[in-house]
Order: sequence, then structure tokens, then C-alpha cells
Amino acid sequence: MTDDRPPRRGKVDRDTFESVVRSSLGANREDVRLGPTHGVDFGVLDIGGRALVTATDPISMLPDLGYEEAGRFAVGFTLSDVAVSGVAPTHLCPSFTLPSDVSDEEFAAFWTGMTAECETLGVAIPTGHTARYPGASLPWVGAATVLGVGDHDDVIRPDGARPGDRLLVTNGPGVETAALFASLFPDALADAGLDESTVAESASLLPETSVVRDALAAARAGRAGDGGVTAMHDATEGGLRGALCEMAAAADVGFDVDSAAVPTNEAVLATCSALDIDPWTCTTSGTLLLAVAPAAVGRVVGALRDRGTPVGVAGTVTSEAGVTLDGAAVDPPAEDGSWGVYERLSARR
Repeated sequence: MTDDRPPRRGKVDRDTFESVVRSSLGANREDVRLGPTHGVDFGVLDIGGRALVTATDPISMLPDLGYEEAGRFAVGFTLSDVAVSGVAPTHLCPSFTLPSDVSDEEFAAFWTGMTAECETLGVAIPTGHTARYPGASLPWVGAATVLGVGDHDDVIRPDGARPGDRLLVTNGPGVETAALFASLFPDALADAGLDESTVAESASLLPETSVVRDALAAARAGRAGDGGVTAMHDATEGGLRGALCEMAAAADVGFDVDSAAVPTNEAVLATCSALDIDPWTCTTSGTLLLAVAPAAVGRVVGALRDRGTPVGVAGTVTSEAGVTLDGAAVDPPAEDGSWGVYERLSARR
């Protein structure tokens, strides 16, 4: 029987991942310590006894942010999938498929933003590819592979959550979507009745939409022999609800979550409400979900708060699979809650 439904947007579902991707991974090499796994952000290779953590992500270019700011935004998103391993990203290998109408000057500004953030974080760019191609279009202009070199003992796997661990959430739901839409579509938010100060407050959060520094601070704080941080995940596609479901399923455990303990930002909630977006199901890069051993919770919370990052102890890891939010079972969203709104607002221009 033929399925006439259009292909799912965003990440492929678990069934497609398992039947197509994971069923055929090329040669079987002993140096692959962690290969592609649904809900896991990175892979791990063993290179001479050292851990090489690697992840590949798309690169977005959003000119309305200003090309330099767009570069900073894009690279923060890309580096995050290695940072949640607890190993600092060390190398970035970008491949650009630029639209024909992106000028040399515009690309130079974008590149400046990317490389400035890389230099600040100690990330080198050893190779890459840059070209313009017919048919290429914004916002997706290529992809990048990120590498991080560290000790195997320092790697924190996204599927490492254990029953009894506490769940920590930073920043809260909807932050990236609100910050991005307030930056890109302030007129649409004004038309929806949102006041100028709320729009400005949401837009000001855009620099916070990377988890790199928070993830590394949490990992350092957790390394003290009492279990520490057992798993981390960046709440991107599908938002915080999606991240909870992915992280629990990857470890085959349950999460019992109290929404009242999750940090929230009133400007973010108001921005999402004005656009009729569920803040729990829209992409929110910059929001970090952590499973932490009970003895390490105080240190990890303290390290994040020292950085000025809002964080809440929002739940517990259980042995019964699935996610409950305020006592009710929840499933991953069928689609990211921001995509349809982005298409609609972009079409207005």
C-alpha cells in the first residue's frame, strides 16, 4: 500500500531513521565508539586513546539580523551539538552552498561573525568549502561538521540519564523562537498588539541562543566523582517538549516534569502568544536540558547561575519509560511549532 502523504518536514522520524539511516552505516570500524543514534546529538571516535566528538548540522543565513550577527547566530547553533558532550568544540569545517545573489561583501560580513565567535571559543577552522550554486536559497546555505577533542571519561552522552537523576532546565521554553521572530518580524508583532518594549526584550535574547558556554560550565561543575552530569541535550527542533521526549527515549527512561519549576520569560511567552505559537513545541536553542546526579545538583545549578543563566530543578528521571508533564503523559510534537508561522510571516514581505 502506497503512502501518499508528503514527506515529514524536519528530522526524519524514528522509524525512518532506524530502517534507512542506522541500518546502513558504511564500513564497520572499531574506532567508532558512538555512532548515529536517534535523539543523540553527536558521535564519538577513538583516535589514539583520545575521544574525538563530532557532529554535523545545517548552516542558516538570516540577512535581516545583519550579516555579521547572522554569522554569530549560525555558528553558535552549530557548535552546540558537540558542547553538550561536555567536550569543548575545537574545530569547525563548514561547507557553504550560497545563493547566487549573496554578494562577496555580504558573505564576508557573515564570515566575520562566525569566525569572531570561533576565536572567542578557541575553535579553529582547518578546512571547508565555499561556492555559489543555482537553485540554492536562503535560509539554509550549507552545513558544518564540528569536532571536539578530549578524554573519553569526560564525554557526557545524551542517552546517559539514569533513574534517580534530577532534571535541570535552563532559560525555559520558546526563547530562540521569540528572540528570532522579534528580531525578524517586529512589525508583525506590533500588528498582533504586542508593545514595543516586549518586542525589544525578546529580541535582546538572541545572543543567548547558544548552549556552548552553559554546557561546558555545567560539565566542569559536575566532574567531582559523585556522578555529575549524566546527560545533556539542546532543545532545538520540537522545542523543550521534543527535547524531553528525545532524551528520555534515548536512555529508555522516564521523565517526570513539573512545569512550574521550569524558568520562564514573560516577554518570550507574550511573543509566542501573540503569534499563536506553543512555546513548549517551538525551537529554543539556548535552552539546555540536563540530567544530574542528586549529589551534584547544587554545584551544577550554582555554576549556571554564576553565568547569569536561569535554571530550575524541574523533575526527576524514573525507570518507567515516557514523559509526564504535570502528571499527564506527553508525546513529541508532530512538527516544530514555529515553522508554519515563519513561512506565513516570511510570505508577507
